[in-house]
Amino acid sequence: MIFKIGTRGSKLALVQSQWVKEKVEAEHPDVKVELVTIKTTGDKMLDTPLSLIGGKGLFVKEIEEALLKKQVDVAVHSIKDVPAELPEGLIISTFPEREDPHDALISTGNQTLEQLPKGARVGTSSLRRSAQLLCMRPDLDLVPLRGNVDTRLKKLEAGEFQAIILAAAGLRRLGLAKRISQIIPSTQILPAIGQGALGLEVRRDNEQIIKLLAFLNNEQTEVTVKAERAFLKRLEGGCQVPIAAYAGLNGEELHLEGLVAELDGTRFIRDEISGKKSRATEIGDSLARRLLDSGADKILARIYGKQS
Repeated sequence: MIFKIGTRGSKLALVQSQWVKEKVEAEHPDVKVELVTIKTTGDKMLDTPLSLIGGKGLFVKEIEEALLKKQVDVAVHSIKDVPAELPEGLIISTFPEREDPHDALISTGNQTLEQLPKGARVGTSSLRRSAQLLCMRPDLDLVPLRGNVDTRLKKLEAGEFQAIILAAAGLRRLGLAKRISQIIPSTQILPAIGQGALGLEVRRDNEQIIKLLAFLNNEQTEVTVKAERAFLKRLEGGCQVPIAAYAGLNGEELHLEGLVAELDGTRFIRDEISGKKSRATEIGDSLARRLLDSGADKILARIYGKQS
């Protein structure tokens, strides 16, 4: 049997897909796995902040199209890139064990966020990070930063920035954990929905592939990510809005924190909720409704109004 994985061509995407390939081949020796590299809209437009490109699914749309056309059997995504609404006929069937969900600071001189001097240039591609950083350190000079991990690190080394912020998970998967100056706690910067988690997307009716991948599923990751994505779905959020959420599991108890922020970090609507893990999607939806009732609806309307 030949099994085709659709993946982006970045080094990180290929490392993640290669990991899935090796796991599948080890579990199913009769299966030959091939990687099919697909260029997405987000990969083609590297000079523009994601928030200005607009739309959802910038890093997944073309791969999902290949999946629907049966050119590939599964798509390996970073869940934080996947919109809350999937195309008709596709599902996330498998959630492998999650890596570190936090953001990481890499700085010259190995400084922490608190130690960075006033006016320090900090590179980040994320409105979510920017809004939370501006709340903590309004004196920093935040500069949009796109490109793959290597590109961003080179810009830091060239002196264009005094610090950059990246997902800790990507750095660990690329063997770059030693470059991290600080793992930023979620009390300071709440992570992106699904950050650190992979999602394996398949055609809903492809029962053979769903069964073949089932051994990779991690229940804790599945439950927590589903709660976070239910939160995102209710807020109809994308990369143009500072939205964050992170769920943790303690036995049967699920705890979820979420926030919506103004772009300039001057106002945050942040709350948390707990409940049984069996109600993960309901918990995510409930927390989002609570934030909307507390004023997040006005923040979202203002941001989307500016972008329309």
